[in-house]
Amino acid sequence: MKLKNRYNQHYWPNIKLATPIVLAQAGQMLVNLADTLMVGQVGTTPLAAASYANSIFINILFFGVGITFALTPLVGKAFGARKKEECAYWLKQGLWANFIIGAILTLISGAFYFVLPYMGQEESVWKEAGPYFLLLATSIIPLQVFNTYKQFTEGLSNTKIAMIITIGGNILNVILNFILIYGHFGVPALGLIGAGIGTLASRIMMAISFTIILPRINRYKDYIKTHTSSFSIDAFKKISKLGMPIGLQFVIEIFAFSLGSIMMGWINAESLAAHQIVLSLASLTYMMSSGLASATTIKVSIFRGKKLFHEIKNTAFASLHLVIIFMSLTGVLFFNLRHFLPSLFVDEQEVILLASVLMIVAAFFQIFDGIQVITLGILRGLEDVVAPVIGAGIAYLLISVPTGYLVTFIFNAGPIGIWIGYMVGLASAGVFLLIRFRTLYRRNYEN
Repeated sequence: MKLKNRYNQHYWPNIKLATPIVLAQAGQMLVNLADTLMVGQVGTTPLAAASYANSIFINILFFGVGITFALTPLVGKAFGARKKEECAYWLKQGLWANFIIGAILTLISGAFYFVLPYMGQEESVWKEAGPYFLLLATSIIPLQVFNTYKQFTEGLSNTKIAMIITIGGNILNVILNFILIYGHFGVPALGLIGAGIGTLASRIMMAISFTIILPRINRYKDYIKTHTSSFSIDAFKKISKLGMPIGLQFVIEIFAFSLGSIMMGWINAESLAAHQIVLSLASLTYMMSSGLASATTIKVSIFRGKKLFHEIKNTAFASLHLVIIFMSLTGVLFFNLRHFLPSLFVDEQEVILLASVLMIVAAFFQIFDGIQVITLGILRGLEDVVAPVIGAGIAYLLISVPTGYLVTFIFNAGPIGIWIGYMVGLASAGVFLLIRFRTLYRRNYEN
């Protein structure tokens, strides 16, 4: 009974803390789904072009996002130890570091634009992807600024502000997409380019909103006034040392999925379009689980600051219980609605049939996906970021991608083979990360 109560006291606090993050991330993924849905109505080629551009750009984007994640354990630990000035210091240094890193990533993205024609895609696909890719690249800096404020406030256990601003940005994005993609209110129909403009405008608005709103909230006025420190190379190194492995772990996982998108393009445009649909749906459930993982990072880092080490394990396992239940339910929904959900995106029967087959595999890997993302959140709260990168490299690059290629092209299983590779890689990552947490906790925190 005591064992049960030990976890019960963490279920609701974890859900409560995670809910705004989940709503914000789910809202963002719904906008991505809306982008896919709206672009899909224009045609298969624009949809394939969006998938191609995003499959490359997302690697660069999430490397930057991963670096901003370094702030959560740094701020959370200081907050748990009641060191207000240290929290404010990390906010200022985070803004410096992430703006610089955002500028560098923008330049790198611009260079990748010239590589688009040389990755084996159909000419019609890469030509339409180019302008859209450049618009996405321009949005990196404002998104880095937004995520810096987001991770700071989340480190202070406030997840609602980022949720409100994100939802506002999502609404703006959908409105602009409706106007610019199809051409309304006297604006010419811009198709995929219109979707890119909508994304850029919404991300700029989100960054500006946080900059304006945060100093006007009484709870944070002192933090804004206190963080007057100038740029520190030592702080930059600290953020980079903690954040870059997180970003690299993101990149490794996303890169493996991106390689899957590229391999789908080798088959045909219909397979790539079906892949994009199912990937958008799977990404929705992943990001909702990722919201719970972020909440777990916050709780673990705060308990570290308070030196309540026994609560680290309790809150960690409470989150694992919750994600297993959630992902099991979504897996059942994926399987039962495998024909209906793809039909919401396109009318072409070949694409719908291909997507329905991929949905079966996506249904089975939901639990593995949930376990690995929660365990990553736990380890980030412990500031353990190097081992997960090694595990990700093995699971995704040495297991997932080769398995997908082998089953698809050597065993001639077709598009489903790539998704079988995904499932094997996620299962491997989940097992490794659970073992890592258990080993780390016993070594450093268990009495």
